[in-house]
Amino acid sequence: MIKEKLPYKLEQSKNMQVSFELLKSYPSLGDFLAYQYAIDINYSNITNFSESQFVVPGPGAKSGISKCFSDRGGLTETEIIKLMVDRQDKDFERLGLNFERIGNRPLQLIDCQNIFCETDKYSRIKHPEIKGIGDRLRIKQNFISKGKAVDLYLPPKWEYC
Repeated sequence: MIKEKLPYKLEQSKNMQVSFELLKSYPSLGDFLAYQYAIDINYSNITNFSESQFVVPGPGAKSGISKCFSDRGGLTETEIIKLMVDRQDKDFERLGLNFERIGNRPLQLIDCQNIFCETDKYSRIKHPEIKGIGDRLRIKQNFISKGKAVDLYLPPKWEYC
C-alpha cells in the first residue's frame, strides 16, 4: 500500500466510493473492511467526504434489516438504509419520538448501517427466536466497565456539534 502510494491516492479520491474501491482492491480487504476503513479514514484529515452519499451494509446490518422487515418491497439493503436516512425526520415526528441529535447532525448512512447492526446484536440476546441472515447466535464480547470516565471526542469535521 505504501509502495503504491495508497495514502496519496486516497487523498486524491473524488468520493468515498472511490476510496472504498481503492481499499477493496487489496488482498484480504472485502466489502466490510474496505468500507470501515474508508469511513475511518474519512474521520481523519486525509479525506473529507459526505457520509450521506455512499454506504456498504455489513453482515450485521444485513441481518438486522432482515429482522426488521419481513418484506423489503424489492429494495436492497443499501436502499433500505438510504430510505431510513431520508425519512428520519418524518418518521421521528410520526412516531412521536424526540430524537436527540449530536449537535445539528442528522443520522448519516453509516449511522443507520450501524443501527441495523446493533439491532441484530441486541435481538440475538432479547429475541433469539428471530432469525437473521447467517448463523450468528451469540455476542462475541461483553462490555466490562473499567470504572473510568470516558473523554468524548467527536470528529472535527462535525463542526456544528
